[in-house]
Amino acid sequence: MKVLTIHDLEAIKKRAENALLLREQSNEAVAEQCCGLAAGTKHLQILICGGTGCKASASHVIAEKLQQALEKNKITDQVNVITTGCFGFCEKGPIVKIIPDNTFYTQVTPEDAEEIVSEHIIGGRKIERLLYVDPKTEKAVSDSKHMDFYRKQMRIALRNCGFIDPENIEEYIGLNGYRALADSLLNGTPEAVIEEIKRSGLRGRGGGGFPTGRKWELASRQQADTKYVVCNADEGDPGAFMDRSIMEGNPHSVIEGMMIAGVATGATEGYIYVRAEYPLAVERLQVAIDKATRLGLLGDNIMDSGFSFHMHINRGAGAFVCGEGSALTASIEGKRGMPRTKPPRTVDHGLWGKPTVLNNVETFANVPGILNKGAAWYRSIGTDTSSGTKTFALTGNVVNTGLVEVPMGTTLREIIFDIGGGIQNGKKFK
Repeated sequence: MKVLTIHDLEAIKKRAENALLLREQSNEAVAEQCCGLAAGTKHLQILICGGTGCKASASHVIAEKLQQALEKNKITDQVNVITTGCFGFCEKGPIVKIIPDNTFYTQVTPEDAEEIVSEHIIGGRKIERLLYVDPKTEKAVSDSKHMDFYRKQMRIALRNCGFIDPENIEEYIGLNGYRALADSLLNGTPEAVIEEIKRSGLRGRGGGGFPTGRKWELASRQQADTKYVVCNADEGDPGAFMDRSIMEGNPHSVIEGMMIAGVATGATEGYIYVRAEYPLAVERLQVAIDKATRLGLLGDNIMDSGFSFHMHINRGAGAFVCGEGSALTASIEGKRGMPRTKPPRTVDHGLWGKPTVLNNVETFANVPGILNKGAAWYRSIGTDTSSGTKTFALTGNVVNTGLVEVPMGTTLREIIFDIGGGIQNGKKFK
């Protein structure tokens, strides 16, 4: 297999840019109009949520019906149907978004597909009944930027969810994907990578909040013939689906983050421990691993750097206790998932008794962005002691259930009332 070079990576990025440019350039000026073929728009894209929640409400059938309607009208050369990850606004799913006018259709059904194509795509007329209605103003809102649910959000870990096709590696690369890995391999040193992560202030997003750079530094100091990077994707908390949504909508960010951890610590093997109840996440992770391997971004001698990294997926059997680090590594080894007494810590004595870096999905998903934009950028978000953002799953008796990502320091009141719309039926928070 040909070794991928930085020039090959740039060529792939350039190839993907045209399709992505249409999505990136969608703005308010365009949103005020309705872009359809009748209005002279040369090319349109229909983005449809393909996360687990929307798939359960037949979003995959909607995608099929949209494609059939495009074929029937012989306009497949002018319009693309693209399945993305979770848009976040699960309360109003399935969601269909039209690019470039950013029209945001909610609670779409398969029966709406033909009308979307005939009215909006061909006729250039928005379908009012599918638009979100702001409960405060009782007016229809066609662009998600003007919805309270999104106003206070800032997406870093979720940055590509609802924006790219998670099964298309070129779209990820088109948004600087694997650039941080390439820079770490070709232009940096393990020490420099660790220092940048330390300066960023990134803490583990799995609950413990241990400084990520410090953990990597401890693992890097260990002397061993083999080291491991393990991703904890055993999201067992009731109602939580943050990690699931990242894996379904932005799987390459997790893989790239794990590989950068490998570069930093000298690890050459990676394991993603996913709960078996996440079949779509497992499927998309496997697709991502296979495509990265075929391109030469995973495997032996990556980018002719001498660095090799191999990735494996391990499915958990539903034991809540396996979300704990030492129980998780025991489970991967085929043993009963039982926490052990510490010390020794996982960085000293982890998977198969070897030094192991163990972080959760969201932590790894933050890493590529930090290295691409710099530690100072990440440090400027959040608070002095907790930089960056945090994802939350809003479930239960709130008006707007869904997935959100906000800067650290955001209050629970803002999340529940400003983003979540408050308690259902106008009740008070106890």
